[in-house]
Amino acid sequence: MKDKTLITEKWNQVASQETIEKVAQSLTANGMEVKIVQNTEEAKKAALSFLPAGSEVFTMTSVTLETVGLVEVINESGKYKSVRNKLFSMDRKTQMIEMQKLGAAPEYAIGSVQALTEGGSAVVASNTGSQLSAYAYGAPNVVWGVGAQKIVKDLDQALNRIYQHVLPLESERAHKAYGVPGSNVSKVLIVNKEVQPGRIKVILVKE
Repeated sequence: MKDKTLITEKWNQVASQETIEKVAQSLTANGMEVKIVQNTEEAKKAALSFLPAGSEVFTMTSVTLETVGLVEVINESGKYKSVRNKLFSMDRKTQMIEMQKLGAAPEYAIGSVQALTEGGSAVVASNTGSQLSAYAYGAPNVVWGVGAQKIVKDLDQALNRIYQHVLPLESERAHKAYGVPGSNVSKVLIVNKEVQPGRIKVILVKE
């Protein structure tokens, strides 16, 4: 238990102001827009400012979104066309292809990443890969809310954070939510640069 606690503490250290600013500059240089905010309330306001009323929005499975309070606003307020709600209403046996297409290219995809490197790369790990196509290319607009504790030095540390910290937490969540033994790092997306200016927006949260 002690070792697990130490690992959690290691990967939950909030980066310094200097490092946060360095990462913001690196992400900007790599074609991503960045907004630095102080806390979750500011993060929520910033995210909603990027989502026009009536737009089609897909909330990816994300503890960050739930913590900020965006899942409820987007999927239950009626102000947006919730892709997740539509997917829940569809039949996987008869509409699976349509569901995959809908999830792969929503107008807006909002979620988080598992790590940001000081060099300005974003790393996303997934079991099914359901969010990766939208993040990589399919969605014309992507919004990521990212806590400053997810900042790491390089890609090696990003993968270490995923396997040592994120995977155990996600396995525990998946077991409680779905009754499965655990999760897997089945697929990993690394975004080193965004070639479409303004497509990806990163909200860096200092908390």
